[in-house]
Amino acid sequence: MPAIRTRGLTKRYGAGDEAVVALEDLDLEVAEGEVFGFLGPNGAGKTTTIDLLLDFVRPTEGDATVLGYDTQPETDAVRDRVGVLPEGFDLWNRSSGRRHLEFAIESQDGDTEPETLLERVGLDRDAGRRPVGDYSKGMSQRLAMAMALSGDPDLLILDEPSGGLDPHGIRTMQEIVRGEARRGTTVFFSSHILGQVAAVCDRVGILDDGELVTVDSIEGLRETAGVGSRLVVEIASEPGASVDELTAIDGVTDVTRAEDGLHVTYTDPRAKATVVHRLVESDAAVLDFDIEEATLEDLFAAFTGSNADAGLEYETDARLEGEEDSGRSGDRPFGAGPEEVDR
Repeated sequence: MPAIRTRGLTKRYGAGDEAVVALEDLDLEVAEGEVFGFLGPNGAGKTTTIDLLLDFVRPTEGDATVLGYDTQPETDAVRDRVGVLPEGFDLWNRSSGRRHLEFAIESQDGDTEPETLLERVGLDRDAGRRPVGDYSKGMSQRLAMAMALSGDPDLLILDEPSGGLDPHGIRTMQEIVRGEARRGTTVFFSSHILGQVAAVCDRVGILDDGELVTVDSIEGLRETAGVGSRLVVEIASEPGASVDELTAIDGVTDVTRAEDGLHVTYTDPRAKATVVHRLVESDAAVLDFDIEEATLEDLFAAFTGSNADAGLEYETDARLEGEEDSGRSGDRPFGAGPEEVDR
């Protein structure tokens, strides 16, 4: 049973010639236990997709199931089993981290101890006692992740979980995602940074202008698009290995000479070590090397034929005034706060 399945999922706002198509005929399956990256530029339809999965809006056409439950008549069953880390979440500065978790656990009818959740996301007891107004961005992000985990969810939906974090915070968030995946949790991961997605995701879907363009692994996307990363090797002498020999290495797609050295384009990361080893074996004096990763913009342009310079950030909700939805958007995750508990 897929953790997420959509069939012909479509959402239009407005009617007739004035209709705005936010999502068009989405067919998607995310396997149980998979870490799935959902990518696309601002306005691509990612927020709309998530809103439809959580029944915050109703589809114009099509249907969806989450963890085997129909997202419309079985909304409560879906939300009871899904943890959400939204982008741009709000915390309550005067309340402690522990209070936030107590509120989240109570809301989910969970029985996990706040200290256990703090430990899972790398926060200590002292941090749990402090008001979140004193937290750094990384600590706030970890606390929000702990709140998403409060109901021991079978599915995590993460929207830009590394947004605004420094490199250490990004690594920590990636470790948390990997840890949850090892526990068997399915993760639906939205990010605009290819390196972060490649580090944690099993497969990736690219969404463009409301349509799903492709689904594959990162390496599969690079291979299909013919967009590889590049190894730039600085050498002090002409290598004994010929360009043809290096090109014949599995995973290498192109080798060219340039002023700063050899440029080796590859689709399989394992080719990097083989190339350097082959050069050393040929008595080339390897002085230095650098790796230039293919960016999400590169892949996006290859699959859509358009430029993603506008940035690939999570789109804002484009719901039109007066549009009818499920009437339940007021109970989004983090929609109320532990300020109420404190009273």
